[in-house]
Amino acid sequence: MIEIGGQAYALDDPAVIAMLAGAAVLLLVLILLVAAVRAAGRSARMAEPLLHQIGTLSQDLQTLSAGQHQLAGGLNHVSEAQAASQASMIRLMEQRLAEVARGMTENLQGSATRTARSLGELQQRLETIDKAQANIEKLSGDVLSLQDILSNKQTRGAFGEIQLNDIVTKALPADSYALQATLSNGRRADCLIHLPNPPGPIVIDAKFPLEAYERLRAAGTQAEVAEAGRMMRTSVRAHIKAIAERYIIEGETADGALMFLPSEAVYAELHANFADVVREGFAARVWIVSPTTCMATLNTMRAILKDARMRAQAGAIRRELALLHADVDRLGTRVENLDRHFGQAAKDIEDIKISADKAGRRAKRLDNFDFEELGPEAAAPVVPLARDTQG
Repeated sequence: MIEIGGQAYALDDPAVIAMLAGAAVLLLVLILLVAAVRAAGRSARMAEPLLHQIGTLSQDLQTLSAGQHQLAGGLNHVSEAQAASQASMIRLMEQRLAEVARGMTENLQGSATRTARSLGELQQRLETIDKAQANIEKLSGDVLSLQDILSNKQTRGAFGEIQLNDIVTKALPADSYALQATLSNGRRADCLIHLPNPPGPIVIDAKFPLEAYERLRAAGTQAEVAEAGRMMRTSVRAHIKAIAERYIIEGETADGALMFLPSEAVYAELHANFADVVREGFAARVWIVSPTTCMATLNTMRAILKDARMRAQAGAIRRELALLHADVDRLGTRVENLDRHFGQAAKDIEDIKISADKAGRRAKRLDNFDFEELGPEAAAPVVPLARDTQG
């Protein structure tokens, strides 16, 4: 029990319990209040830097806000600049695209033009190739015709004569040879060259031992080669004998003749593998020539003809030289006379210049003469004019 104000109360009394509980609560409140006051003091002391930081933070927030406004303006400016740049870039890209499109159009047009031109040139080349093909086909036909010509002895002889005529007409003057000339023995020569004596007119006869040559070329065995060689020797020896007997006439022609082979291959084969036959021709005074060597021989004959004609004209040339010498003498005499005339004319001109100089000096002295110094007695008498009484 407890006693309060002279009154005792039991501890288990509810009122006492309630009062004790209230007192405890009040005490607890006071304790908490004191703790709160102390905490508030401490919080106040601790809040001062916080307040300072809050103020600083407020200023920073204001600065940040201003910066944010500036940033917003900058962003707007950047956005505007970016938009302008994008617009400019778009315009530039459009221009570039237009230029590229124009360039591509021009290139395509140029390519189309070049392609068309190339196609035209290709067409021309194809036409040229077609013409060449036609010429080749024609040439093939001509070759076949040539083979047909050479396969016959008469036509082959005519072929050799035509080739010989072409070479002779190109190498010699027209009056220095005769084609298909008939000799005193009745034989007709393919060509007769009118060379002066010596050696005198010389005959050229065309021969073409083609069968023997072709057989020699086609031979595959030694027996065939030997047989073709015998055939070649027989054919060429027969030609040599015929030319020596028919076209070498004493007192009418030269003491030799030429056998014309219209094939360089046959000529080369003879000199390479049939030297004995060539030497037999030399012994018979029949010289074998090909188109090339025939041209060289004819050029030598042309030089001989020219020399002979110059000797034939030597007397006329001497007469013309004498007349030329007389003309030169007369020209020298006339030049001397002309020179003498020019000298006399130069002397006369010099005399005229001296006289003109003297006359000029006299006129100058007269022009400088003072007439006022002359006295009355020095004056020339004046002759009065007679009056015309009949007028």
